[in-house]
Formats: sequence, structure tokens, C-alpha cells
Amino acid sequence: MTETLAEKKCIPCRGGTAPLTHEEAERFQSQTPNWDLRDEGHRIERTFPFRNFQEAFEFVRDVSDLAETEGHHPDISFGWGYATISPCLFYLITSRQP
Repeated sequence: MTETLAEKKCIPCRGGTAPLTHEEAERFQSQTPNWDLRDEGHRIERTFPFRNFQEAFEFVRDVSDLAETEGHHPDISFGWGYATISPCLFYLITSRQP
């Protein structure tokens, strides 16, 4: 059976958990269209376009609320018409979950 990202639960890193290998990250990438692998597959990144600064800010606020709920805090940058989100895959997901 093929493992999907939707079946996994994000868990914060507490040490002792190995990150995904680059090959594992590439395998999951097909399930995350429009996201790019960065840093040898330890991080993904996507820039979202918006019509203005306010829309970008509201999106960032929504992402920050979700991140706080999940206990994961991605790198976020934004400005007029864009927001870039970059969660570390080490924290986002691991194939070695119990």
C-alpha cells in the first residue's frame, strides 16, 4: 500500500527522530504540487500570490494560527502580493513515526 501525506500526523521533533532522507522527501513531493524541495530535501517552500498586502497578511495570520495549533512554526515571509511559507520537513513529517 502506498503511504500518503494525508494519512500522516505532524509531530514536533523532540530529538531522537531522524528526518526524511532526500529520497523519501522526493517520494512525497508528488503529493505536494507547487511546493519545491530545498536544503537536500529537509525543507519545502512555496510562494503564494495575492492581490494585495492585506490578503497576504490575512493568509499569514491563518497559517500562524494553524502552526501554533500543530506545534510547528514554519519560516514565513510576506509583502505586497505574496507570502512564502517554508516548513522544515524534519518537523513537518517523519517516516519513522511510532
